[in-house]
Amino acid sequence: SHPTQHRRNIKIFKMANAMDMLDEAIADLEAKLGLAPGAPIPNKSASAGKKSAGGQKGGKKNDDKKKKKAKQQQPAKAKNAPANADQPEICKLEFKVGQISKVWNHPDADKLYCEEIECGEEEPRQIASGLRPHYDEAGMLGRRLLVVANLKAKNLKGFKSHGMVLCAAETKEDGSELVEFIEPPEGAPLGEIITFEGLPTPEPFSASQVEKKKVFAACMDGMKTKDDCVAAWNGHAFMTSAGPCKSKTIKGGVMR
Repeated sequence: SHPTQHRRNIKIFKMANAMDMLDEAIADLEAKLGLAPGAPIPNKSASAGKKSAGGQKGGKKNDDKKKKKAKQQQPAKAKNAPANADQPEICKLEFKVGQISKVWNHPDADKLYCEEIECGEEEPRQIASGLRPHYDEAGMLGRRLLVVANLKAKNLKGFKSHGMVLCAAETKEDGSELVEFIEPPEGAPLGEIITFEGLPTPEPFSASQVEKKKVFAACMDGMKTKDDCVAAWNGHAFMTSAGPCKSKTIKGGVMR
């Protein structure tokens, strides 16, 4: 029985020693937290409540900061949201009302004009068009027209072209081609985005999507002028706030 008693004593001693160490640790923690010995540790949420009660302004600021941070972390919808793939093909393109403010011959291409076109944007768009066989410079300068605005920029003989101008064309009796601009009505402001009669409001694709999905090519068959020279896609007129867009004389002509 003696060895058993000895083991019990050692066990009690160890337990007492452990309790002393725990008391010491608690005392040390109380000292660090500035608490009176044996005082309860304050509840975290209660102290937070006191803080906000004592300084509601600061609490509100922090809340606003948190909200702002959360807002910043949300994905940017406009940039990253996929475009509406179910809309009619023509609504995936962006046509803008524009006006030629400067025009000159492309130095390295006989058929190309280089143009600066005002489209209600910060800078005029630079666009190259194969219209030299159809218009002289005087017929180009100041011309109001439609620009296909969400096409990928293309290098045309060393000139970077940011879009294209929209024209109607027909073959004349002598086999030559007549080409005319699709023109918006006088009251349509520069930069206005074209809508289509009887179709939903366009949600244009990005230039990359237009290229990848070959949207313009898919629309070409349906783009024709009507019997009243109004530009249309599958019969849906190209509209502005001031009325429809038209060619001067071409009826039933392809648009490109």
